[in-house]
Amino acid sequence: MAEASSANLGSGCEEKRHEGSSSESVPPGTTISRVKLLDTMVDTFLQKLVAAGSYQRFTDCYKCFYQLQPAMTQQIYDKFIAQLQTSIREEISDIKEEGNLEAVLNALDKIVEEGKVRKEPAWRPSGIPEKDLHSVMAPYFLQQRDTLRRHVQKQEAENQQLADAVLAGRRQVEELQLQVQAQQQAWQALHREQRELVAVLREPE
Repeated sequence: MAEASSANLGSGCEEKRHEGSSSESVPPGTTISRVKLLDTMVDTFLQKLVAAGSYQRFTDCYKCFYQLQPAMTQQIYDKFIAQLQTSIREEISDIKEEGNLEAVLNALDKIVEEGKVRKEPAWRPSGIPEKDLHSVMAPYFLQQRDTLRRHVQKQEAENQQLADAVLAGRRQVEELQLQVQAQQQAWQALHREQRELVAVLREPE
């Protein structure tokens, strides 16, 4: 029974392999995306993993249990293989999501395709390290300089806005102080007039 199960599993793997190869067959010269290649590599790895961990080897490890419960052994093996494949696929999916692999691989495919239609010759080292280093680093430093210059200009504009706001606040404070002084002087003058009026009213006739 073990040999039959192993044969059935092997034939199933072979059928899947042939189906995968027929569905994945592409005309010569057709470019396959790197994301698709990665998925194909994972599928191939799982197929080889299942083939390496065949049912025959599984029963060899648990001979006593297999002799007592062959049907249960087959169920345990099938469930183990299914869970193993699911766990591996989930782990690969987590790695792809954490590393943003699909976007990176698609960007790499785009760069390669753009390089195929580029007319100007690709960069090659001149043999003079100083010249090569300058040709590579100079554009980078110029870009960084422009970026820093834009940041400085933006910061200067923000500082100028803050300075203008501070000056406007000072002017408002000065205007408020003048208003307070004017009101205080007016109140003092009114108080003096009241005192003078009271004094006049208190004078004997």
